[in-house]
Amino acid sequence: MRHKHGYRRLSRTSAHRAALLKNLSIALIKSSRIETTLPKAKELSRYFEKLITKALSGENAHRTVFALLQDKVSTNRLVTEIAPEYKDRNGGYTRIIKTRMRRGDAAPMAIIELV
Repeated sequence: MRHKHGYRRLSRTSAHRAALLKNLSIALIKSSRIETTLPKAKELSRYFEKLITKALSGENAHRTVFALLQDKVSTNRLVTEIAPEYKDRNGGYTRIIKTRMRRGDAAPMAIIELV
């Protein structure tokens, strides 16, 4: 049972899960729209919204975001281009659209994009 459990494990170790979310975030920053499985998209949405909030904070924004992403180009793009677009918005920076069932394993797929 997972009562009051805070996150999805996604059948991965904690290091693998952190790397997965980091790489999905970098891909989302680069293309602003990606397709992945529904549970990954839901977990990425939580992770990415916190990233944008940290990028909007102003104090050491580059450092705090870079500590999580470890990619200079996407950190710079997030802090200078993407986050300022959402300064008047209180959350809800991403949109998840359910698309199809994957043919190989019938996994539910979704598109996650920046609003």
